[in-house]
Amino acid sequence: MTEAAPSPVPVERLRARVESKEAVVGVVGLGYVGLPLAVAFAGRGLRVMGFDTDGTKADRIRSGDGYIKHLDWEAVAELVAGGALDATDDFSRLAEADCILICVPTPLAKGPDKVPDLTYVEATARQIARTLRPGQLVVLESTTYPGTTEEVVRPILDSAGLECGSDYLLAYSPEREDPGNPKHSVTGIPKVVGGVGEEATAIACALYGHVAPSTVGVSAPAVAEATKMLENTFRAVNIALVNELKMLFEKIGVDVWEVIAASSTKPFGYMPFYPGPGLGGHCIPIDPFYLSWRAKQAGFDDRFIKLAGEINSEMPGVVVERTASELAARGTEIADAAVLVLGLAYKPDVDDPRESPAFEIITLLGRRGAEVSYNDPYIPHTPGMRNWQLDLDSVELTTDTLAAADAVVVVTNHSCYDPEFIVRHSKLVIDTRNLTGDLSPMPGNVVKA
Repeated sequence: MTEAAPSPVPVERLRARVESKEAVVGVVGLGYVGLPLAVAFAGRGLRVMGFDTDGTKADRIRSGDGYIKHLDWEAVAELVAGGALDATDDFSRLAEADCILICVPTPLAKGPDKVPDLTYVEATARQIARTLRPGQLVVLESTTYPGTTEEVVRPILDSAGLECGSDYLLAYSPEREDPGNPKHSVTGIPKVVGGVGEEATAIACALYGHVAPSTVGVSAPAVAEATKMLENTFRAVNIALVNELKMLFEKIGVDVWEVIAASSTKPFGYMPFYPGPGLGGHCIPIDPFYLSWRAKQAGFDDRFIKLAGEINSEMPGVVVERTASELAARGTEIADAAVLVLGLAYKPDVDDPRESPAFEIITLLGRRGAEVSYNDPYIPHTPGMRNWQLDLDSVELTTDTLAAADAVVVVTNHSCYDPEFIVRHSKLVIDTRNLTGDLSPMPGNVVKA
């Protein structure tokens, strides 16, 4: 009697399913990172299941009701109709996925200490552990400090009684999403991957190879985690530098925007960074504090990173102080002023308000007694945020609303904002984003801040 061929071990079976695109991909967290990733995999021929604790997101995906502006929702609807993409809040179905990608928020804990809050990562890992089966790959994508994958996620998954590396695989691959930027979509950005063991790295690279132009395997999850920390801390430090130079140059009568434009003509050894009213987005305002916290755990004093964080955190207050001083110079106290803030999103032409400095600027202005309103064509109402509950509606941008404001503060330079129209009908424009940079000669009612 001929013996039957032995069944492939779970990891070998997983590799075959990934390489043949038979693997089912589960994406946990259907926000600005997870949903574009899910759509990318579904668009490349893999079956994708999206998971989110917010059942309304799943309903809106299935009905084609877009909640992220820059996504092609007609394409999403086609993927759903064709069975390539599904969404649910039923986490018991995680067992159906061969590869589970964790794309949940990693905010800072509330309070002044700015320490990591891994509540969402830990909760997701526990959900996965409840249904974890042999032959699954779990990849953490959420931005976090070096060590999280192996020190936080792995012990939770191991509690399911399976062996990491033989029964299931674990890896880290940092998200590199730039919302609203068509030049840098998920399918156009190389993927860094660090697995717990060579097998995990190889299979995770094979998975991401279906959507990314290239994959970069590194020796361990901590290296991949540190890669993300370096990328974003690099930006945060350089933004802090130009924010400080802006304040210096202002005192000596030099236009920092003109300096940056001139410096940008150098073809080597320089890249432009731009000042602003504070940092926004999920990563740049948060990641340096994750790294700083990790440094403290290791007994290292990260003076440079902490200083950059302090400078960037001060910028909303700098904008408010400049607004108050310019109003006073024109005979209006800020406590008696009406202030219109232009832009709630953290960057131009998106509907993403995460960590936007506009929230703090509006709050600080209100504390000073100003009557504050805002306009943002992409965000009709202030959403509930972890640290801010403003409950304001966007006002229409008209000649009347501009004229009624004692000061108009440009926080986000949406491309739909017409600087000539804004300046012509405003008493005072506090421009934190150089929206008015091309106007010449510079109108007297414009202040660069």
